[in-house]
Amino acid sequence: MFYEGIHCRLAIEQAAAGVIVLRLTGWDVGEFGDAPMKEIGRLLEASRPAQLYIDARQVKGATIDVSNDWALWLASQRSAFSHISMLTGGPFVQLTAKFVRRFAGLDDTMRIYTDAAAFDRALGEAIAAASAPGVLPPAIQAASVR
Repeated sequence: MFYEGIHCRLAIEQAAAGVIVLRLTGWDVGEFGDAPMKEIGRLLEASRPAQLYIDARQVKGATIDVSNDWALWLASQRSAFSHISMLTGGPFVQLTAKFVRRFAGLDDTMRIYTDAAAFDRALGEAIAAASAPGVLPPAIQAASVR
């Protein structure tokens, strides 16, 4: 699903079974309301938790309201995710991601990346592992050990 607004572009895809990717660019000022959350919710499988990868490397910022909405939604859906990874492109977005992780109670579930290559590698491993049920990608195994 692709959303395009004046300030932001957003794409949501199911990259593999149980692996959902959200890609954002621009300024997230809430132009799309809760439509992205509903789309991700539609992709969630009741039978198993999903992995959510948020690629925000090209995000310039998000409003406090948008950050709050995502934090509330992620908190309410916490059990639907085995893992959440977010790539941030700058210090402001990284700070926002830390707020969302803390406010949503996702400390053990959400990993924040600042290295694009590491994020891309973890996403690739998750997609590859989706074809081998029961195997967690190495990046997720390492995150769950911390």
